[in-house]
Amino acid sequence: MPIKRASQQAKSDNVFGQARKPTKMFRAGLYARVSTNDQQTLQMQSRAMREYAARRGWTIALQVREVNSGAAHREAREKVLEAARRREIDVVLVWRLDRWGRSVTDLLATLQELEHLGVGFVSLTEALDLTTPVGRAMAGLLAIFAEFEREILRERTRAGLTHARENGKRLGRPATAAAHIAEIRKLRRAGVSKSEIARRLQIGRTSVRRILG
Repeated sequence: MPIKRASQQAKSDNVFGQARKPTKMFRAGLYARVSTNDQQTLQMQSRAMREYAARRGWTIALQVREVNSGAAHREAREKVLEAARRREIDVVLVWRLDRWGRSVTDLLATLQELEHLGVGFVSLTEALDLTTPVGRAMAGLLAIFAEFEREILRERTRAGLTHARENGKRLGRPATAAAHIAEIRKLRRAGVSKSEIARRLQIGRTSVRRILG
């Protein structure tokens, strides 16, 4: 009987003839962010992420909280990225994608960096898990959305420039008065008032008076 149990144990440690690899203990970096007016959800986010990490058997190596209203630079998020660059964490865990990324483009850029570093990414609300093949395929869709977002912005910019030209609006940086010194003096000699010169050349009246003395 002991021999039989040993044989059964040997079989249980093999999958399709290969030795089963031990499960890797992931070190997780948890990132929670709320707006200034929504701080009551901060505890809820953190609790849900801790419980998820426990279910996955992950060790929480870093837990960061940030309170702002969509600031361009998220200092706390940068701490998580720095930890990933130092190989101190194996996966980043967030409550929702919009808690992490400011836009689709920004989200994709950070996810690509994490992938390059070999660090996973999990968003609880969207059930996005980039530690799995299916999750990585979803990241490919995010790349398509990011390009779509950039194209929309480019199209809006082109439309805005065209509309401005059609309405006679001068584009580019406004010319300084110094570039019109000769023209200012010529108009003044012709009897044009200082205020009219400023209007015609679209420069400040103070600048015209300064040049003419």
